[in-house]
Amino acid sequence: MIRSLFACMALSAALFPPSDAAELSANLPRENAVPGGVKILRLDSAGESLPYVDTDGHRAMVIQDGPTWVAVIGIPLTATLGRHEVIVRGTNGRQAIDFQVGNKQYTTQSLKVAPRQVNLSAADLARVNREKILIDHAMSHWSEPPPQSLHLSQPVPGPRSSSFGMRRVFNGESRNPHTGMDIAAPIGAPVQTPIEGTVVGTGNYFFNGNTVIIDHGRGLISMYCHLSSIDVKEGQRLAQGARLGAVGMTGRATGPHLHWGLSLNRAWIDPELFLP
Repeated sequence: MIRSLFACMALSAALFPPSDAAELSANLPRENAVPGGVKILRLDSAGESLPYVDTDGHRAMVIQDGPTWVAVIGIPLTATLGRHEVIVRGTNGRQAIDFQVGNKQYTTQSLKVAPRQVNLSAADLARVNREKILIDHAMSHWSEPPPQSLHLSQPVPGPRSSSFGMRRVFNGESRNPHTGMDIAAPIGAPVQTPIEGTVVGTGNYFFNGNTVIIDHGRGLISMYCHLSSIDVKEGQRLAQGARLGAVGMTGRATGPHLHWGLSLNRAWIDPELFLP
């Protein structure tokens, strides 16, 4: 039987006490159930045992709110529109919860880069494939403690130069949509950890340049690309506000900026939803 579900950011007073809704909204990202967005579900599960929520074969974040549990679901940019389902295993056994994914029209951006960064040589393609394995391994990391907060600070001051989800056209050739937020900033500007976490990957990659990947807990992973310097090491625990590197334009970049990516249950999601 499919259970009723509630969008925590838009609950009616009849279904949710105002104090409960205020408490939830103070600690959760903004809900936007579109490709690249976030769906928030209050679970029909109580007690101290952490429910397990499966979405498309990946474990989803679940956090406790008083005596009950809330699932925070990342929706992939590749998600089809319409009905989606998650499976919950908790104190009430196995439950299926469905929700709707709506449409969002992302804009298109045309960029000029070096031809070798679009039509790769055999050697460069082999390098990219090797690096993808390393990045995927870091992005699949799971740690049990929940994130310090689901309201994040912007890792570097500056205007957004390219938005999440934007369709990218390099030298007239269409490529995958943009999976992060680009923030324009001068080379050398310090990049700070938005909430505490553990470094699970660093490297210099063909497309991403100097990169740091941080695990914040329960499937929330952040990535910082095109850095001019990396100032942390894998396994290092970082406090909120700690310097992880500096802005640069390494890898495939047309100017100095920070590419900031957020992944939830291995789905790239819009970082803007997590900014206060």
